[in-house]
Amino acid sequence: MTAAEADAGDRVRAVWHRYSRRGDRASAGSRAYTAYLVVLFGAFFLAPALHAAGTTPALFSLSSAPGDATSVSCAFTVTLCWSAQLAGRFWGPLVLQPFVLHVFTSTDLPPTAYLGGAARRRLMYAGTALLLASCAAAYLTTDLFDDLGTVPPAVAVAAGAGALAAVAWLWGQARTPRDNLVLASAAGATALLVALTGHRVPDAGTGGLWLVAVAAAATAVVLARAAFRSLRTVDLARLARESSRASQAQTYVLTGTLHHALDLYRPEPRGFTSALFRPDGRLRGHLAQGAVRALRTPGRTSAAALLLLTGGALLAAGTAGTDGGPALPLWAAGACCVYLGSGRVGETWRGLRDELTLPPLFGGRWRGTLARGLTWPAAAVTAGTLLGGGAAAATRWPQYDAHPADTALLAAATIVLVLGARFLREMKSNLPLSLLLPVMTPFGDLSGLLVVAWQFDGLVTAVLGTALLHAAPSASVAAALAAATATCCAWTGLRRTRSVW
Repeated sequence: MTAAEADAGDRVRAVWHRYSRRGDRASAGSRAYTAYLVVLFGAFFLAPALHAAGTTPALFSLSSAPGDATSVSCAFTVTLCWSAQLAGRFWGPLVLQPFVLHVFTSTDLPPTAYLGGAARRRLMYAGTALLLASCAAAYLTTDLFDDLGTVPPAVAVAAGAGALAAVAWLWGQARTPRDNLVLASAAGATALLVALTGHRVPDAGTGGLWLVAVAAAATAVVLARAAFRSLRTVDLARLARESSRASQAQTYVLTGTLHHALDLYRPEPRGFTSALFRPDGRLRGHLAQGAVRALRTPGRTSAAALLLLTGGALLAAGTAGTDGGPALPLWAAGACCVYLGSGRVGETWRGLRDELTLPPLFGGRWRGTLARGLTWPAAAVTAGTLLGGGAAAATRWPQYDAHPADTALLAAATIVLVLGARFLREMKSNLPLSLLLPVMTPFGDLSGLLVVAWQFDGLVTAVLGTALLHAAPSASVAAALAAATATCCAWTGLRRTRSVW
């Protein structure tokens, strides 16, 4: 009788209590090891970075240009909002363990009873994490924390942006794609309006930042009410599929196969099957095949085009800039955008890996396989990056030096480097058992760092290679270094597929 008369909150807490005592919770030793890794990261990476930021000039000087500070804050807030919406479409705050979600959906409890508490808790965690990350990024890259007068509005902007991004994360999962497009358009228009208004306030230094913070906080409050009201109409079948996929992806990540986890979120190619063949029944050329396969996944292709254009513009600014200022961060950001875009230009990378790892089925002539698989990615990445760099050059955005030929050579070298890093990443299969062996040091077992480096080896290669190119004494030496690095990446990738020994 007591259980029957219990309210919805008590019943939800009882289910969570039963699930938390299932016997496979994290032990005290695992929690201590996680805390140890966090302390290690803070002592050897975060603390030196904060000390260097406090003793060196800022990469971006915003306190001397109040209008620029307002514009950058608006751009940062709206970008964070859009990114949170996109993340919510794949992995949102309503994702639960499949078993727990099945238990809740099999009862008479309304969705708001068991989804509302989890959503509020996760939104609070996400907002706090974004607040700390935004403040740390602003401290490391700007001079807003050098003056005590700009510290409160800068923290307020970070708090407002974090709250808005957290609510947009829920909105992206709970609402329909049409509602997400409306929110994205409204956020962009509001950011533009606030940026224009911030230049006209009496105190454009702190007044513009306070205006951005108030606008972000007010928008977050309005969106939060609408997002939580939509919990009662959430599609539980779709949420069950998302939870099952997220649980499987989490299992892959914990076992060391991150690329298998990412494969779960690849869209299924649709349409244009007959376009792969000529009227006489023969396959089309390598470039045409890659273009058709890219059209079969329009979402990934659109994201690739945006990333490549953005990366090309950033590369133009970074390679053409002088040694001082934000040249290296822009160069590295452009290389990262091109790296991310190169993996979304089509499914040819995945097909190339399958053909190279299954030679008995597809044959052993891997040279023709490489030509067929690499023609489209190389052409698409080169064209997209050069188009973005050309657009930036036409608008005279970057501060060019007196050597445009060197700038073009450095951009080409970066493209070669990024393609080599992408090939290294895509030819990866299962986690090597040798990485699980302990690596004993005076600071403890650091084998986990080797696993992380293996998971993100392509991105690490692109970033470190960009820093190496930036430190080269001349453009020709940088091009030679990029070619050598890409060759090493290609050889390592082929060895991973057992194509060479």
